[in-house]
Amino acid sequence: MPDNQAVLLEVKDLKKHFPVNKGIIFTHQVGVVKAVDGISFEVKQGETLGLVGESGCGKSTAGRVILRLLEPSAGDVIFLGVSVPGLPVQELRKIRRTMQMIFQDPYASLNPRMSVGEMIAEPIKIHGLAKGPEVEKRVKELLHVVGLSPQHMGRYPHEFSGGQRQRVGIARALAVEPKLIICDEPVSALDVSIQAQVINLMEDLQAEFGLTYIFIAHDLSVVKHISDRVAVMYLGKIVELARYDELYKNPLHPYTRALLSAIPVPDTRARRERIVLAGDVPSPLNPPPGCRFHTRCSYAKDICCREEPEFRAVQDGHWAACHLN
Repeated sequence: MPDNQAVLLEVKDLKKHFPVNKGIIFTHQVGVVKAVDGISFEVKQGETLGLVGESGCGKSTAGRVILRLLEPSAGDVIFLGVSVPGLPVQELRKIRRTMQMIFQDPYASLNPRMSVGEMIAEPIKIHGLAKGPEVEKRVKELLHVVGLSPQHMGRYPHEFSGGQRQRVGIARALAVEPKLIICDEPVSALDVSIQAQVINLMEDLQAEFGLTYIFIAHDLSVVKHISDRVAVMYLGKIVELARYDELYKNPLHPYTRALLSAIPVPDTRARRERIVLAGDVPSPLNPPPGCRFHTRCSYAKDICCREEPEFRAVQDGHWAACHLN
């Protein structure tokens, strides 16, 4: 991806906090789950940004807040120069056509009562992109693009394999000609061999249609093959952001190093030091003070327990939030 590409999406200090209430009749708030707690990044046109981290770190919530499937608690999302959180419903509907999502579960995300043809045709009709016979023609084209046959139009989700269902989900996302697609762990529920096929398909579609991806995953080995840059999340915060080759070659944050050490090595003769993190991930209901990773970090110092590290550019294009850098 050229470095001079225009910025398509800008996320500024985005937060999503969920209130925790107690009581049945007379309820009162007893706390706040800080699922996403102040993340900032940019995504350029035609780029793929990988967003990785352990389960519960807030990466999927961040994707939903960017699309405004969840309302943000604070911060801003600027897409094509427009602030998404402040848009009225009618304006949001117009811009949402250019922002789509591919969900993790390729079965639960499809309506079991609708045929494949009906599901792909629905957004085309809603946004007025085609009428009459043109709708069916467009559906057949989309099925062909994702590697399925027009004969699949009349079939229902339960008649497909997991990989085929995910291809249907991709076709449905492409139906409205989006500019940005947020991929929420789109291959984690698939077999390894099918994962490679779907990732290759997504790369081909990106090249053909000029798509921009935010690729959410917990597996750094999957993200490596599709991302231009990778952002690592921990407990609602982005702790490191860099080009994929720089991040894999020179990780600056201890948490990133631990994630990289967990990637399986194809050559059984090769040796890699496995970094095993102590303890469990703290609760987002009560995150630790200072650096949120200090309770599991073997390099933690006194300052890590007291002061939250600034997320800053340590090297050219390589950002990290760590007192040790």
